[in-house]
Amino acid sequence: MSVAGAVAITSLIQVPSAIPVEFKVTPVAQPTTSVANPQLLYTFIQHTGPIKSLAFTPDSRILLSGGNDNEGIIRLWDTITGRRLGIIDRAQKAAVESIVISPDGQTLASCSDDNTINLWNLKSRKFTRSFVEHTSNVLSLAVTPNGKVLVSGALDGIRMWDLLQQRPLAILTRFDNSINTVAISPDGQTLASGDNIGVIKLWDLSSGRLIRTIPGAHYNTVTKIVFTPDGRTFVSASRDRTIKVWNVTTGQSVRTLTGDNNWVNDIAINPNGQTLASAAKDGIKLWNLTTGELITTLYGHSDWASVVAFSPDGTKLATGGFDTRVNVWLVGQ
Repeated sequence: MSVAGAVAITSLIQVPSAIPVEFKVTPVAQPTTSVANPQLLYTFIQHTGPIKSLAFTPDSRILLSGGNDNEGIIRLWDTITGRRLGIIDRAQKAAVESIVISPDGQTLASCSDDNTINLWNLKSRKFTRSFVEHTSNVLSLAVTPNGKVLVSGALDGIRMWDLLQQRPLAILTRFDNSINTVAISPDGQTLASGDNIGVIKLWDLSSGRLIRTIPGAHYNTVTKIVFTPDGRTFVSASRDRTIKVWNVTTGQSVRTLTGDNNWVNDIAINPNGQTLASAAKDGIKLWNLTTGELITTLYGHSDWASVVAFSPDGTKLATGGFDTRVNVWLVGQ
């Protein structure tokens, strides 16, 4: 995608020129990075509230960020050049809680506290349709690896959507506590959900059948669930200050990662399956997922770190915070 194409003017795209964008460039010629010593490439400052959502395009080049405080804007950044590519204005009427991009890079889905899910053609940045069937805040989105099914988790339950036909598909569960996070296994067969009382559930996506309930998985809100690339385990984070690794087949806890001094707001796993990043009040932490050992802590935010995302090629880590900043780090493979 050319920069010119990325900033094409449509009724939905605006590129404010009066607002400065701060970014820091670290030349590639600097000493080789390692997991223990990531380099800060860019800092983007243009959101007006805490960063709630981050997503890379499949080619790892473009980063999309969504903000809070009723901003309702999705911003696009070129992570190679550090340039601002534009915005999707009026993406939502309230906080952009979650952003996902289809595996083919064609469709962007966003959800919000305004109870809606909006779909966009990512290439043209044009709005395509809204799903308005949820009756409360939609907090999390996940898409199957084949790009056919979108799953949404909300305060009123879990719904499934046909992403190709862009139509409702099924209701998985209603009013099953408050669903804060959903994640889909790499084979597209299993859905994991986490709620506001610490319960994790596993679902068969094909049949909609509940496979397993893990009561008391956490003793506070489950903030995020992610599957490991091999699909054998999944990882959960919680406001109880812990991160736990679970066996998908047995539903048993494999290990617990402790060291965060407050709520763990978000987690992400490097595509290499070896490194996990977590966002909390005391910074961004990188963990060895195999041993559970803490590798390093990144202090790139002046307030709580709220969200993390690895690029699909595993070379970059994007982080967002309550300080309205979006940081992009170069991480070792």
